Amino acid sequence: MAGGWRALLRAARRYPWPTNVLLYAALFSAGDALQQRLRGGPADWQQTRRVATVAVTFHANFNYVWLRVLERALPGRAPRAVLAKVLCDQAIGGPVAVSAFYAGMSILQEKDDIFLDLKQKFWNTYKSGLMYWPFVQTPNTHNQICFTNAMPSSDIDHGLYKQNNPNNTTSLDGRRDLW
Repeated sequence: MAGGWRALLRAARRYPWPTNVLLYAALFSAGDALQQRLRGGPADWQQTRRVATVAVTFHANFNYVWLRVLERALPGRAPRAVLAKVLCDQAIGGPVAVSAFYAGMSILQEKDDIFLDLKQKFWNTYKSGLMYWPFVQTPNTHNQICFTNAMPSSDIDHGLYKQNNPNNTTSLDGRRDLW
């Protein structure tokens, strides 16, 4: 068993980009499936497939490249460099990722207005992410492995969104809200 883990780690170090893409797909899918399970509704595998598609086609690749760019532009582990990376990620990477998620999900759901969810939910999602992600990213910036950005925070974001939009019954990922 230990030999299998070592081989897996060697492959991950040798092929970090494909490993990142696979890990994003797995974590986004697992997060979506867990969210569905916790809400008590039936499994919607088409929804999980859409979430995985957005993760594979955009988020995994964007974050892989984006985090490498940040590390090259702001190298080091000094507090000032870490703070600069987190601030850049929240100011630039966060809005790009949130926008891509909402637009991508709307495209895959074949909605007429692919920007409607983005217009309605962007600011509350972004603001709630600002209350969570910097605290997760700051201690992990040295070894920024993809799951810190891949962990779906839609329940956190959705809770804040619902407080500000009590008449909206659609969750962040397009399902009916069961809260």
